[in-house]
Amino acid sequence: MSSLPPPPGPDGAPAATQCVVVVPVKPPSLGKSRLAGLADEQRRELAEAFALDTVEAVAATPGVARVLVVTDDFRLAGAMRALGAEVMPDGASEDLNATLAQAAAEVARRWPDAVPVALCADLPGLRPAQLGAVLEEAAALVRAGGSAFVRDRAGTGTTLYAAAAARFDPQFGTASASRHGGEGAVEVGVTASSVRADVDDLIDLGAALVHGVGPRTTRASGRRATPQG
Repeated sequence: MSSLPPPPGPDGAPAATQCVVVVPVKPPSLGKSRLAGLADEQRRELAEAFALDTVEAVAATPGVARVLVVTDDFRLAGAMRALGAEVMPDGASEDLNATLAQAAAEVARRWPDAVPVALCADLPGLRPAQLGAVLEEAAALVRAGGSAFVRDRAGTGTTLYAAAAARFDPQFGTASASRHGGEGAVEVGVTASSVRADVDDLIDLGAALVHGVGPRTTRASGRRATPQG
């Protein structure tokens, strides 16, 4: 077990609590079934690209102490480790919320001083600066005994959930934003567009490409990159 004391700030005072971001990733062969109209090979390539671009952006985000990827795909696990992520197997592959609860418990075991945060793996246009601001707000709520979530761009789903491990109760699935709010989680990141922009279908992908995505998604989509700024 390793503790993660926050590094001192510029005035010598402790910095804000750091986060361990948990990213659950299905094997690409099973992911993104709603990208209808694409060949299976391109769908698999895009699913993998989304996850790798997401994790790379998370790893570059201020306030992130570790990235913990949960996946049963051994080949993808190696690529995630190459990006600096920790990897653990999925102990409840048919139940996303159970998977995330197990991962939060693992965060508490390995890094007891960190705030566990669940983040979707389909955010290929994620901007580290925007995620960092969201994590700062979410961590403050968690330290005060609460929980936080980010609503997806469609308005009904969730892309991010944060709570202390002992109270970690994710509600991902249909109408998850309403369920998270109903459980008392506070919505954050309303203006953090890249944190809300998950890609479920071709319409989402088109919107993401317009706003700019990571290099792997750019290659997999066959489109030129748009500067992310």
